[in-house]
Amino acid sequence: MKYLAAYLLLVQGGNTAPSASDISALLETVGAEVDESRISTLLSELEGKSVEELIAEGNTKLASVPTGGAAAAGGASAGAAAGGAEEAAAEEKEEEAKEESDDDMGFGLFD
Repeated sequence: MKYLAAYLLLVQGGNTAPSASDISALLETVGAEVDESRISTLLSELEGKSVEELIAEGNTKLASVPTGGAAAAGGASAGAAAGGAEEAAAEEKEEEAKEESDDDMGFGLFD
């Protein structure tokens, strides 16, 4: 990921075709370790493609990724229901804690 970020920074800075030495030099300025084989793999993958093409391709791939967020249907009513559920769950945990306290049969952890 850092190699791609360095490549994109160089392109944004005006270098339309960053070389392996350009990417390596940029990463070394921030103290990052450089793996030349990863840089060469990245450059071979990006060869002949423009940044705009890569971003457009990435956007189509991201469109199929589920985001996991669903809008709450009831808004305030959903929040009130959740509050009641939390209180009930807290009461159950307290009861379970009382029951579990007798499970040690009188033996402590360091006895």
